[in-house]
Amino acid sequence: MTSKSPKYWIIAASKDHVKAGIKDGIAQACHGKSAPLKRLRKGDFIIYYSGKQVLGNPDKCQAFTALGKVLDDEPYHHQVSVDFCPSRRKIEFIKNKKSWGYPFRFGFFEINHQDFELISSQMLHHEYA
Repeated sequence: MTSKSPKYWIIAASKDHVKAGIKDGIAQACHGKSAPLKRLRKGDFIIYYSGKQVLGNPDKCQAFTALGKVLDDEPYHHQVSVDFCPSRRKIEFIKNKKSWGYPFRFGFFEINHQDFELISSQMLHHEYA
């Protein structure tokens, strides 16, 4: 039996949401939708990009804000309030940040291993989130 190589993903979320995810050891994407998280597999890596400091606030962040590894096999739902039950994934976060940003508007996309290594190596040399 051979194991699959990990995939590498970018998730776009406001910095305040990323910080909350780090605190809880979870990842959410695209306002709690499960479809993007179902694409993740245990052992995959994610990098969060935060265009804004706070959701709905114009203050820009425009930085990579967290780096993590998927720990679970499937997304799960978590009741946040009566009207909001987002899908989530268990994530282990590594503690230690113009037109090029267009793909981030999609909120969730795969990157190649080389891009992951380049971004993560720079993040590990700087404090983020």
